Amino acid sequence: MDKKVIVITGASGTGKTTISRYLEDTYNIPHVITHTTRLPRDGEVNGVDYYFETPESFEKNHYLERVEYSGNKYGSSVEGLEETWKKSDIASIVVDTKGAIAYQKKFGDAAIILFLKADPEEVADRLAKRGDEKARLLKRMASEENRRDFEIPKELYGNYYEIVNKDIKKTKDYVNQVIKSVK
Repeated sequence: MDKKVIVITGASGTGKTTISRYLEDTYNIPHVITHTTRLPRDGEVNGVDYYFETPESFEKNHYLERVEYSGNKYGSSVEGLEETWKKSDIASIVVDTKGAIAYQKKFGDAAIILFLKADPEEVADRLAKRGDEKARLLKRMASEENRRDFEIPKELYGNYYEIVNKDIKKTKDYVNQVIKSVK
């Protein structure tokens, strides 16, 4: 089987990490660990949740895509993807919509795009529950990048699966259908 990457995208709080964990727990599809300069949240572990970087160390990686949100840098590296493909021929990655476009351009049909949508009020509630501080949450919700990620970019039209994540059971059922079609 050729190598594949399931690209999970959408706005913050739409359930991207939940779906990535579901793929790992249910199908043994490992997630690509990405890099960030933000500080870890409670319980997050370096090399498991992210590679937590300094601004200097962040610049030493080879990125497929990178972005800056709320003063912090995020990116997924070639090395991170190749490391994940050593474990499995299929991997998952959580990125914003610009990142999804980069993966689509680089990997074509080997990139399976899952675009998660959710109601903005529901998203704000989810972000608050996961511990994001209120000022940062409001700034993130109002950011141009976050607003952009609520809609699928035209560059991905015709090559993505849209999942409205209101009911996690229905969302997982839909993800199961997608996985069966690509394995």
